[in-house]
Amino acid sequence: MDLGLYARADAGPRITGIEIAAIIVSLLWIVAVVVLGLSGGGEEEAEAAPTGLSQLLSILAVIVPLALIWVAAMAARTARALRQEAARLQASIDAMRAAYVEQQQRQSMEMKPDLVQKLDDLVAAQQAADTKLATFTSLRSVAPAEVRAAVSPSASEAEAAQPQPALGLVQEIEAEPISVADFIKALNFPENEHDKEGFRTLRRALEDRATERLIRASQDVLTLLSQDGIYMDDLRPDRSKSEVWRRFAKGERGRPIAALGGIHDRSSLVLAAGRMRKDPVFRDAVHHFLRHFDRTFMEFEKNASDEEISHLADTRTARAFMLLGRVTGTFD
Repeated sequence: MDLGLYARADAGPRITGIEIAAIIVSLLWIVAVVVLGLSGGGEEEAEAAPTGLSQLLSILAVIVPLALIWVAAMAARTARALRQEAARLQASIDAMRAAYVEQQQRQSMEMKPDLVQKLDDLVAAQQAADTKLATFTSLRSVAPAEVRAAVSPSASEAEAAQPQPALGLVQEIEAEPISVADFIKALNFPENEHDKEGFRTLRRALEDRATERLIRASQDVLTLLSQDGIYMDDLRPDRSKSEVWRRFAKGERGRPIAALGGIHDRSSLVLAAGRMRKDPVFRDAVHHFLRHFDRTFMEFEKNASDEEISHLADTRTARAFMLLGRVTGTFD
């Protein structure tokens, strides 16, 4: 513990400006009393001798103002000492917080969390397999007709309208729309390295053109947030009604959907807001993620029930949206 802080506090001057001012005021009062006493001395000699009560009142009239002056001086000195102590405590807290954040960043740079590392490996394997998959016919079984698509095909019409490079004999594989259940599970990402079903669902979502960009954007912001020690599993957001989410999907913004910003973890909000101001890479990743979440959720809401919307609100991706939405003022 740094004892220099307390040493500097004790080494301060014994007599401060407050005591000097009190001494000056006290002397002025005494001088005024003496002057008034001398000026009225001739008249008092002509009168009868003062009684004991009048003498006591005269003494109190002199002493009480002096006592009040020094009580006020002591109160002012105590208040100043309290302000200085509060400033020292605040400085100590800020230093401890800065050291904690620096330690978390250093640890995250040395070793990424297992989940983030697994996701990076999965994305790299997926990119390497894209050229091979294009030469074969998909062997995935056809989903049952009753399974509803999470995102309508119209969500990717703009991307599909873009010209595609000529691949000669390579046949383009048309991926089937992902189901609502798989879409929600993919947005939550695998629980751990043993969650085979979670990785299967995530791989399935990455093959779906309408959701692949949201998954990648979500992975980017979750990785960047983890560098500051912010993990979605640690957040406990307030639950919002499905009708509020539907109003967001219809295009409402600001106060009408303020209930969606249910993240109240002050530490996470402060760290994320600070990085938004200082880190342009983080800022671009956040805006990119929020755009894709907005666009994809508008399509998801058309096919989802209230219960499914509630399940999606519990995913790690939705919690990142709530946190970053508050930081960027989406709910203001």
